[in-house]
Amino acid sequence: MIRNRESLSMAEAGEYLKGNDSASELAGFINKFVEIDAKKAKELRAKLQDLNLLKIKSEHISKVIDLLPENAEDLNKIFIDVRLDEDEIQKILDIVKHYR
Repeated sequence: MIRNRESLSMAEAGEYLKGNDSASELAGFINKFVEIDAKKAKELRAKLQDLNLLKIKSEHISKVIDLLPENAEDLNKIFIDVRLDEDEIQKILDIVKHYR
């Protein structure tokens, strides 16, 4: 049953699969690509949301957590539908660098 429609990063989604024997193969697949654990992913999500940038959607935040961009070029690949200014880009990258 779907209770809530919310975009999650792979790390956050993997947390829901822990302890579920029928989803162990999927959890193993996700873990191959996840660079941070679910706790750090939630912290990063909270810090990005605290920026209160209206251009940033939940889906964008999830992709930032998944990819942990290192520079403006990588970040702009996530925000293809939104144009971020230099200040916004730098704020996001400054937060993300603490989680790489």
